[in-house]
Amino acid sequence: MRQLNSIEIFSGAGGLAKGLELAGTKHRAFVEWNADACRTLRENYDSSLVFEGDIRNFSFSDYSDVDILAGGPPCQPFSLGGKAKGCDDKRDMFPAAISAIRTLMPKAFVFENVKGLLRKSFAEYFDFILLQLKYPGVELKHDDWRKNVISLKAIDKSNKYSGLRYNVTYKLVNAANYGVPQKRERVIMVGFRSDLNIEWSFPKSSHSEDALLWDKFVSGNYWKRHGINNPVQAQVCEEIKQKLVAKYGLFAPEEKPWNTIRDAFVGLDENYVDDSLWNAKPYPGHTGSAIDEPSKTIKAGDHGVPGGENMVRFSDGTTRYLSVSEAKRIQTFPDTYSISGSWTEAMRQIGNAVPVLLARIVGESVLNVLGKTAMA
Repeated sequence: MRQLNSIEIFSGAGGLAKGLELAGTKHRAFVEWNADACRTLRENYDSSLVFEGDIRNFSFSDYSDVDILAGGPPCQPFSLGGKAKGCDDKRDMFPAAISAIRTLMPKAFVFENVKGLLRKSFAEYFDFILLQLKYPGVELKHDDWRKNVISLKAIDKSNKYSGLRYNVTYKLVNAANYGVPQKRERVIMVGFRSDLNIEWSFPKSSHSEDALLWDKFVSGNYWKRHGINNPVQAQVCEEIKQKLVAKYGLFAPEEKPWNTIRDAFVGLDENYVDDSLWNAKPYPGHTGSAIDEPSKTIKAGDHGVPGGENMVRFSDGTTRYLSVSEAKRIQTFPDTYSISGSWTEAMRQIGNAVPVLLARIVGESVLNVLGKTAMA
């Protein structure tokens, strides 16, 4: 059986691409407009596969028999931290992504976007996105997208449509629940071409906060594993322990513990930390991420990196910025993966990326069902 292949659009630094590669896909092309991100891709992959430019100028018609189309359409139009203009934002690239599906007719697609896409104010437009993903072959006849929604809903209700169609599933997932040392909530959208008759559901989460709390305050294995004394006050520890025992009895939660920043840093040489990273100054609402918790969401920032969110806070209360190597660990990039550009630019790319481990887990699940279809 041939190796399943993929094309990555809005590739960024390649977090989703690397995860899919580790899951077993072979990349056929990367489409990305940002010059620094393209340099990153060329440093890690065959440079001939990288198209640097507007996705609307990429010739998808030159490719055939594509198994998976994957990417993260720009999230700024829907980001909780952005201007939230949604479909009125010129950076909304969902129409281009849907056009690529229409041309390629891949067996499956995997898209990622921010939690803000599920905001109530975007509900109607999100329905429009889902309907277009479900019926990418339908020609939209109106300039007003709201009128196109009405047309697509009529098609969906009639059950008479016989053209290109996808079975679409979406879910808001927290990357920490899949072993990523970061509390990062993202919307994952997965679609399978309907003629493949694939039934699929999201992989079950494998890690939990309760399991981490048990590891810290009931068994104490977390502190033993790192060879440190529990820095939490005894009274607080006892209160947490009693709550957990009341909930679970004598048996630990079935899931694995959330991975923490301290877990992620194991094996990194502290000498790599530049002195300038200690210039971080916490302020209300931006206190950094506690080292014995999963990181807060690493962010790219609209105008550079938000200082408080990309900091680590140690047990003694001191804080500093994350290094690029540390941020890669938190986003589960391999240590050998190169990120091009200055610290600010590298952090922007890392903050925009899909955690590699999450991409791999979703990718393995998608490839598993596609592989079974190919063998049938």
